[in-house]
Amino acid sequence: MPHVQLNGRDLQVWPLAERDSQLDIEAIAVDPQADPPAAPQRLLDQVDALAASLRSARQSRASMMLAYGAHLVKNGAGPLVTWLIEHGWLTHLATQGAGIIHDWEFAYLGRSSESVRGNAAIGRFGAWDETGRAVNIAAVAGAAEGIGLGEAIGRYIHEDGWTLPEAGETRQRIDAAPHDPRNPALLDLLQFMRDFDLPAGRLAVPHRHKQFSISAAAFAGGVPLTVHPGIGYDIYANHPMFHGAAIGRASGTDQRIFAGGVENLTNGVYLSVGSAIMSPQVFEKAYSASNNIRLQAGRPTVRNHRIAIVDIQAGGDWDWAAGEPPKDHPAYYLRFCKSFYRMGGTVDYLCADNRLVLHHLVARLR
Repeated sequence: MPHVQLNGRDLQVWPLAERDSQLDIEAIAVDPQADPPAAPQRLLDQVDALAASLRSARQSRASMMLAYGAHLVKNGAGPLVTWLIEHGWLTHLATQGAGIIHDWEFAYLGRSSESVRGNAAIGRFGAWDETGRAVNIAAVAGAAEGIGLGEAIGRYIHEDGWTLPEAGETRQRIDAAPHDPRNPALLDLLQFMRDFDLPAGRLAVPHRHKQFSISAAAFAGGVPLTVHPGIGYDIYANHPMFHGAAIGRASGTDQRIFAGGVENLTNGVYLSVGSAIMSPQVFEKAYSASNNIRLQAGRPTVRNHRIAIVDIQAGGDWDWAAGEPPKDHPAYYLRFCKSFYRMGGTVDYLCADNRLVLHHLVARLR
């Protein structure tokens, strides 16, 4: 039906440097070598149990997964996550679209975050050229190579840009294998390059603060970082280059990578930090899919795993050790608790600031 829709090509964007960014990564980054702040004894006991589970998981070569929301990045906890990556305490990472947006902006500009109230009212919220360019180019080019969105943005930062293919060589590749399932993504890339006058060859984009980037650290360390966005959720949709098909392709690849991590979660650890919707929703589907595959192969379902949930909400004023609350209790609708308590294994809820938990975890493992 001929429904009215906005023409994304008409969107005006502005240089990222003109934005009044609220956060400076140099000022807020947490030093993993520093002593962590004081914490309540109960929380310290919970962190000790989590550290012990990670040591056990690493010994058994089980998955050690961290799923996180964007506030972990905005809080300056990226160096703590990088430490865990570099010292072998994480086998998989997962975030949503905002998680890579702030990560990329910190790596590129050293600053991130803006006034939603002030900028949305004047049509400038999320209308920042370099951010939209980076994520969409990484998505389109990464999908053409069959990689996920997380790996694509990590590579874009780590390698300071991307090398775009020659159109003639790409067409020859398509003609030589007309039934290759990657061909639609290659055709999208060619059209994308034509539409936005992107020449073949090296597209250089320096990232002067890449030492603060979780996605670059994951790429450099060969650890999968998967991105699970919603179409229209994130500011790169407010850019003329927005390519929903490529975002979908790349994040679809990431979903299968994520499920592969969950498939190896027996005796492992799943750490969900500050992600009230994405992490539990994605996990429960991957958990089911993994058990589907395991049972078909005559293997037992995923078991003996520890799920550690970190958030600052009070858990809905419900004692989760007593089981799932009834539907007339507000806590029933807290996905970040309820969904995980349905997923077997041992579940622990750490009600605390994410920086405090990760800083103490690094200190224990260090």
